[in-house]
Parts: sequence; structure tokens; C-alpha cells
Amino acid sequence: MSLENRDTVTAPRKQVSEVYDAIVPREEERIYVASQWQLMKWKFQKHKMAIFGGVVLIVFYVLAMFCEFFAPYDPLKFDPKLIFVPPQQIHFRDENGFRGPFVYGIKQQIDPVSFRRTYASDPTRTYKVKLFAKGDPYEMWGVFEGNLHFIGTEENAGPLHLVGTDRMGRDLLSRLITGSRISLSIGLVGVFSSLILGILIGGFSGYYGGLIDVLSQRLIEFLRSVPTLPLWMALSAAVPPFWSPTRVYFGITIILSLIGWTGMARVVRSRFLALREEDFVMAAQLAGSNEFRIVVRHMVPSFLSHIIASVTLSIPGMILGETSLSFLGVGLRPPVVSWGVMLQEAQQLSAVALSPWLLAPGVAIVLAVLCFNFLGDGLRDAADPYSR
Repeated sequence: MSLENRDTVTAPRKQVSEVYDAIVPREEERIYVASQWQLMKWKFQKHKMAIFGGVVLIVFYVLAMFCEFFAPYDPLKFDPKLIFVPPQQIHFRDENGFRGPFVYGIKQQIDPVSFRRTYASDPTRTYKVKLFAKGDPYEMWGVFEGNLHFIGTEENAGPLHLVGTDRMGRDLLSRLITGSRISLSIGLVGVFSSLILGILIGGFSGYYGGLIDVLSQRLIEFLRSVPTLPLWMALSAAVPPFWSPTRVYFGITIILSLIGWTGMARVVRSRFLALREEDFVMAAQLAGSNEFRIVVRHMVPSFLSHIIASVTLSIPGMILGETSLSFLGVGLRPPVVSWGVMLQEAQQLSAVALSPWLLAPGVAIVLAVLCFNFLGDGLRDAADPYSR
């Protein structure tokens, strides 16, 4: 074929391609050929608050996982000479100019009017702040021994209380980081347990119907009609006081799971009522699959994205449940360190008025719950990528 004939043939193709590009942009063309998970990913990436919440939660869980390393001190270490010390400020310059990060010493004073103990910075004593400093010994996860901390003073020479201390002179930042391990993990463990109960009970209730559906729904209605906090307190009171902190932790987790599965069961039941008449369920039945395999391998994965979003929105309720029980004194108890146990220090108004930094665990709880809600909203929108 000559060059002139080839040009005459390719010219209409170029015109068609230009018209197609004008009608269907490349972005829409990519959407048409994308898979469901790709659409969910692109939809989630547009939700900026969900990404922010996810990043903050990743930081929280990394701190909780390696809390022994990130905590400047042993959370149970106390100093009666440094009770209710306000947060210290890290300085970078002094009267001689820039000298790197350091903190001033702490000087104790007695107010001549109220006779209350106060603290002031002592410029005559300075302590250099450094990363990866040696300090109190610890056992990471009860297995690996070490004494290296993420931040501290050089050679552990002076006090470093960036969030202040409590009534026993314990470092509040160390207790805050250590308490995140229990307060954040109890939400994951509790939701995982309630997820299993919700899927099994709600799934078989919606799949079989009949007497199983009636009995399970009456049980759910009864549990949801009982006020949550009194029911939690009644069940927590049944935990023996002589139990070890580990057994109390798992006891509180089971209590939260036994109450938190009802919402998930309702969601799963409603979805199963709609899915059990679908063609793929009938095809699985004709192929000889048993009921358990149909529920777990075929029906549950069909709305897995919705389950993920529901689970993410349920975790804050578990965290608040543990915090409420520990705050009221019927949940976890000292020497266990959790955000709820720490908030017991803030029960007295006088302590909060004089030492507002004791509310730091409350700020951490609010931030964690907000981030979970942001992340849940983003996952819920991503679960329906075709919505506007």
C-alpha cells in the first residue's frame, strides 16, 4: 500500500479517536474497566478526613504496640517529690544562643498564701534532650529486655515530663502511651468477637428464617432494650475482685462483646434476607454446598465492604465502654494502666482546676474516637463507589 493510501485510511481512525476522547475522557474510561476494589480505593482516597483519621490511628497503634520503647519512663515509677508537676517545655535557645533541645530543671516552691506546692523552671540546671536515650529498663511484650527509649534526657540525668505528672509523681506521657495498648486493643478484640457472633447469629437467622429468626430477634430486642451502662456495670460486678489484671482484661472484653454483637446481627440479617434469593446462592445449593459454606464463602464476602465499615464504626463504642467502666471503678483497676483508669484521677473538680493536664487521657479518647468515625465514614462511602 502506498503512503498516500495509508494516510487516507488512518485519517478517519484519527478522527474517530479524537471524537471518542472528547466524548469519553480518559478518567471515565479508567473507571469503566476498573474492578470493584479499585473503585473503592479511588473513592476512599478522595475522602481526606478518612485518610487523616487512618494515619492518626496508625500512629496510635504503633505507639501502643511498642509502648515500652516510646514511653520515656516506667509507667509505674513514681516520685513523691514531683507530684502534680505541670508539663515541661523543650527549649532550643538560651541566653547564649542556640544550643539544641534541652529542658530546665524543676524548682519546688510553696505558695505563702495558699501553702500549695508549686513548681518553677530552674535556669541553673539544664538537661539535654535526645532521641534514643537510655533510661528505665523494660521488657518488650514481656520477652525482650532493653533500656532504650525513644526520647529522654542525656544519661537519664534529669526529669522530662512533657505532659506533667499525677498525684503520685508518675510521668503522665508514659502512662498515656502505655494505657493506649489496653484501651485501643480492647476495641479490636471486642469488635472481632462481636463480629463473629453477629455474622453467625444474624446470618443463620436471615438465611433460615422461621423459629430461628424469631428467637434470635427476640433476644436481640431484649438486649437492646436494657440500658447499656447499667447492664455493663452489673456484668462487671460479677468479675471476681481477686482476678489477675490479665483475666480482668479478657473478662471486660467478653462483657463488651456479649452486648455489642446485636447491631451487627441486625445488619447481617437484613442483607441475608435479600441475598438468599439471589441466583449465585441457588447455584451454590445446586452444586451441593452445605449451609455453612454458603453463608461463609458466598454470602458474607458479597457485602464484606459494608461489614468493614460497620466494624470500624463499632470500635469507638468498645473503647468508650471500657473507658466508662474503668472510670466508674468497675472495669480495669490499678495497677493496670488504661485511659479509663487514668481518668479516675480527674474525678475531682479541684484536681482538674489545679492540674488540667490530668485530662490528657480524655483528649486522647476524643481524638481516637473521632479518627475512627472519620475512617468509618470514608470506608462506608467507599463501600458504595457508584454513589455521588
